[in-house]
Amino acid sequence: MDQLAVGTSNGGTPPTQSQYLTFRLGEEEYAVPILAVHEIKGQLAITPLPNAPPCIPGVMNLRGTIVPVVDLRTKFGLPEVEHSRFTVIVLVVVGAKIVGMRVDAVTDVVSLAPAEIQAVPALGGAHAENGCVSGLARTGDKLLVLLDVDKVLDGNARVVHASAT
Repeated sequence: MDQLAVGTSNGGTPPTQSQYLTFRLGEEEYAVPILAVHEIKGQLAITPLPNAPPCIPGVMNLRGTIVPVVDLRTKFGLPEVEHSRFTVIVLVVVGAKIVGMRVDAVTDVVSLAPAEIQAVPALGGAHAENGCVSGLARTGDKLLVLLDVDKVLDGNARVVHASAT
């Protein structure tokens, strides 16, 4: 009985590409898996919470659901800047919860094959220590820092989520 050949004409399996939402913090480009993104909102009113970690400016009301917001500039130790009309909150799904990430601007959606993603060099530092950087990829003349959403939004947002409900 003949066997059905599966794969590409070169005999290999076609590489699967993953899509990433890219955004800017200062001059740097970051990306998160598009499947983790729930939606993108412009600047909404944020209610401060007492004793929240410095990287969490507060919570927002998303159609009746209280959502903690993490300022990625503060989380990554970047200098504060005035928010512009491009500043948005990227709502991502972490476990069964939605968390907002405030970023300077959303820039694109890109597709990356696994071969295009490079491992993170072992240099130490805050991002490397908790493993929030999952890889690096070059798209054109830009270097993308791929983030692991679960690790970026470690316990801080979960603590605020618990206290806000």
